[in-house]
Amino acid sequence: MAIDQDMKDSMLGALENVIDPELGIDIVNLGLVYDVDLTEEGQGIVTMTLTSMGCPMGPMIVDQVKTALSDLPEVKSVEVNIVWQPAWTKDMMSRYAKMALGVR
Repeated sequence: MAIDQDMKDSMLGALENVIDPELGIDIVNLGLVYDVDLTEEGQGIVTMTLTSMGCPMGPMIVDQVKTALSDLPEVKSVEVNIVWQPAWTKDMMSRYAKMALGVR
């Protein structure tokens, strides 16, 4: 069963509290979150990437993702899948993130 858009929005809203420590912008506006899903058992599944493969903040960001989503009553557990395809580029950032970072 696919989750409804409201639940997706709630999950993405929670993930906007997860800030990339290097860039100071949340992972949603950076375009790092590719997909969120919620199983019937209440497992939140986040498919995301990091700005670089060697990102030393990866484990910390994953922990923050789990913490942010576990604040939602519907989410019982969280699985974070880090993927490298498609590779992240600055084009994936929201207009807000680009303006905040001065990216054209």
